[in-house]
Amino acid sequence: MDKRFGAGVPTKVIGNDVEVPLVGFGTFKIWPYEAQQAVEDALALGYRHIDTAQAYLNEAQVGAALAATSKADETFVTTKLRNGDHGYEATLRSFEESCRALGLDVIDLFLIHWPTPTLDNYVDTWRAFVHLREQGYVRAIGVSNFLIEHLDRIAAETGVVPDVNQIESHPRFWQPELEAYCKEHGIAVEAYSPLGHGSDISSAPVEAAATVHGVSAAQVVLRWHMQKGHVVLPKSTHPERMRQNMDLDGFELSDSEMAAIDSLDDPTATVSLDPHTFCASQTLEDMVARGSVKLEP
Repeated sequence: MDKRFGAGVPTKVIGNDVEVPLVGFGTFKIWPYEAQQAVEDALALGYRHIDTAQAYLNEAQVGAALAATSKADETFVTTKLRNGDHGYEATLRSFEESCRALGLDVIDLFLIHWPTPTLDNYVDTWRAFVHLREQGYVRAIGVSNFLIEHLDRIAAETGVVPDVNQIESHPRFWQPELEAYCKEHGIAVEAYSPLGHGSDISSAPVEAAATVHGVSAAQVVLRWHMQKGHVVLPKSTHPERMRQNMDLDGFELSDSEMAAIDSLDDPTATVSLDPHTFCASQTLEDMVARGSVKLEP
């Protein structure tokens, strides 16, 4: 067990014996002006995995929270490369900027945020990621929103398989074929938007399991993820919900309950963007224009 995280923090081994806490704190659309307090609250509640990204524009606030709480040495930190910084040299420069913003010399997990296949340079970007891991600047490397065709290509052209694929995954859209591919190739699945639509939470199998186990519907869905071996990244700025999202050890879903939730999968029920086509730059101007970041209250 990784002593950084303390006793009682469930973890999963990824890559070259790197441990990641199974429940992370997601920071997408936690605006920069509120991110430091939210992360401080999460760390106080016992979260030891913080997930951010260059495109979220809150890396500096995450870093400030780590410094203010003196938890940097006890916390697994993930960040992601924005689309506008793809390419070998640009990736290395961008990584240095993330390290400065986060106040870290080594980042636990660095991800390519999107494959942006229309730009066709995610392979060179991946080569830079491999270099960063070889040099000890990151402990683990991975991708986000990569489909089977993208994963096949980087493996074929570099010989290196990602440690992680962070993908949209929730009961109504859990991408079983992609998940099976990742499992076959030793790629850990991290689930963003793990609670999905309101219809995921209010579905009959989830509500039935919540009643049987005396827990919330959200806790049922997060437990479903954990039993599937996913790392989950729920997001909330409400301390009580943040606490509940971590409280997943007191019950276990049966095989029939798992299968009933699995059966909700609908390939059209995505809440995110299309990895085949999404290639926005994720610069400040782009993120604000699309409503993905709000700079002021």
